[in-house]
Amino acid sequence: MSMIMPSHRLKYILGRFFSRVSMSALSHPLRPDLRMRLDNDLVFGVMQSATKIGSYLDLRRRGFEVSAVRYEDLVARPLDTCRVVLEYCHLPVSLAELAVKAFDVDSQRNSLIGKSAMGHFKEPQLTPEVKMKLNEILEKCGVPLLDEPGIVEGTLSC
Repeated sequence: MSMIMPSHRLKYILGRFFSRVSMSALSHPLRPDLRMRLDNDLVFGVMQSATKIGSYLDLRRRGFEVSAVRYEDLVARPLDTCRVVLEYCHLPVSLAELAVKAFDVDSQRNSLIGKSAMGHFKEPQLTPEVKMKLNEILEKCGVPLLDEPGIVEGTLSC
C-alpha cells in the first residue's frame, strides 16, 4: 500500500516521529522533574526556553566559551547588537549592516511559524495562576523568573 500511496506512508512516519519529538520535548531526559501537563498555551514555550537557557548556563559552568544575546536588544538596537556579536565571533564588524538587512527577510516564510501565519494567533492570557506555574518551571531550571531582568551570565550587550 505504501508503494501505491506513498503519502500515507509518509504521514505514518512523520506522525511517529513527531509524537516522539513532542514527548521528548515535554520530558527533558536529564530533568524528569519537568514532566508536566500542557494546560495552557504558554507552558510549552516556557519549558523549551527554560531548558535551553539552563543548558546554556550548564555549558558555561563546564568552561565552554559561549555567550547569549537578548532578543530585546536585537530588536531595539539591531545594528549595535550585530556589531557586538560579530566582534565576539572575531568577524569583520563591517558585515553588521548586511546582517541587519537579513532580518528584513522572513526566514520562516513558508513554514507554520512564518510572520504571516503567526499574525493570525491572538496573545495568550497571562493570568496570575499561569504566571505562577511558569515561574515554577523557570525556577526548576535555574533561570530568571518572569518580571525579572532576563539577563543571564555571559550575555553580550551594547
